[in-house]
Amino acid sequence: MLFYQKFIVRKHERGLLFKDGDFLSFLAPATYRFFGLQNRYAVECFDVSQPAFNHRLVDYFLEAERDEVEQLFEVVHTGTDEAAVVYHNKQLTAVLGPDQRALYWKGLVGTVVERFDLSQGQAIDKRTNRQLIERGNTQTSAILSRAVLTSRIDAGHAGLLYIDGEFVRVLPAGVHAFWRFDQELRVESVDLRVRTLEVQGQEILTRDKVALRINVTATFQIVDAAKATEILKDPLDQLYKELQFGLRAAVGTRVLDVLLEDKTVIDREVAEFVEKRFADYGIDVRSVGVKDIILPGDMKELLGKVVEAEKAAQANVIRRREETNATRSLLNTAKVMESNSVALRLKELETLERVTENVGNLSVYGGLDSVMNGLVRLKQ
Repeated sequence: MLFYQKFIVRKHERGLLFKDGDFLSFLAPATYRFFGLQNRYAVECFDVSQPAFNHRLVDYFLEAERDEVEQLFEVVHTGTDEAAVVYHNKQLTAVLGPDQRALYWKGLVGTVVERFDLSQGQAIDKRTNRQLIERGNTQTSAILSRAVLTSRIDAGHAGLLYIDGEFVRVLPAGVHAFWRFDQELRVESVDLRVRTLEVQGQEILTRDKVALRINVTATFQIVDAAKATEILKDPLDQLYKELQFGLRAAVGTRVLDVLLEDKTVIDREVAEFVEKRFADYGIDVRSVGVKDIILPGDMKELLGKVVEAEKAAQANVIRRREETNATRSLLNTAKVMESNSVALRLKELETLERVTENVGNLSVYGGLDSVMNGLVRLKQ
C-alpha cells in the first residue's frame, strides 16, 4: 500500500533528506511530498539562526558532497599549528584548536573567522585577549576557559609561566593570556615586595643553661623569583627554619651576661647566618632584629637583686669619693688659713654671715673682736 509523506522546511531552516536511512540530499525551504511505503522517508531540519552544524555525517558530507557543502556552509579547518576563533554577528561562538574543523550554515547569521599562528608562540596579545573577553558571553566563558589561560599579575609581583611542568619565563605585572591547546599551562604569582617574617617564642638555652624566650623579626625580598621557587619548595617556610637555626647557634654558644651586655650580637650573627644561604636562592635578607629577650621569673628576680646590689655599691663608692673630696678640700682650706691671717679673717666673716642669715636679733658686746674671739650671744 502506497502512502505519501509531507515535510515542511521553513524559511529559517535547512533540511537533510534520508530514504531508508540513507542520505539523499540537502533541502532548501519548501514543502515536500514523497510517495512510497510508510515512513520510508525522513527529513532532519536545522535552524540556520543557530549556525553551528553538528552531525554524525559531517565527514561524509565533506568527502562526498563537497560542492554542495561549500555552497551551504562556511567550512573552518585549522592547520597543525593554527587556532581559529569564530564570531557570529560579532559575538564569539567557538574556538578551534589545531587540526579541527567545523561547519556553519550560511544565510541568516554572518560568520567571521580569525586565525592565529601557534608556531609564533602561545602568548595572546592584549588586544586579542580583550577582544575575546568583550565578545564572549556567559555561554562561551566555558569555551574560552578551556582554550585560553588568562592570568592577572598584580603590581609588585612576578608571574612564573610553566608549560607541561617546565619553567618558560617570568611575566611582568599585567594581564597575560595563552592558548592552552595540547599542553598544560600554569602561572604562579610571586610577591616581590619587601616583607616581614616574625619568629615568635623561641625557647633557647644559653651556654650557662639559662632558658630564654626570644622573638625575632626579619625583613626580606625575593629578587629572583624563578631561582627562589626552583630551589625552594616554600621560601617563606625555609627562611623561618633557617632563622631558628641561626638564633640557636647565636644564643646557645654564649652566656647570659654577654647576651644582655650586647644584644646586637644576636642580630649580627643571625643575619650573617641566613644572608649567606639565601643569597644563592635569589632572596635578599635585608635585616634581622631581636624584638624581645624574655627571662624566666626566678631569673628576673635574681637579676633584679644583682642590679640592686650593683647600684648600691656604686652609690657607696660615689659617697665615699665625695666625702674624701670634701675632707681634702677642708684640709686645704685649713692650711691656707693657718699661713694667711687675711684668709682666716675672711672665713670668719663668711661664717658669721651664714650664722646671721636666720637670726632675728643679734647683740654684740666688746666690738667685732669680741664676736670672733669671745662670747657671741644670739637672741631670736
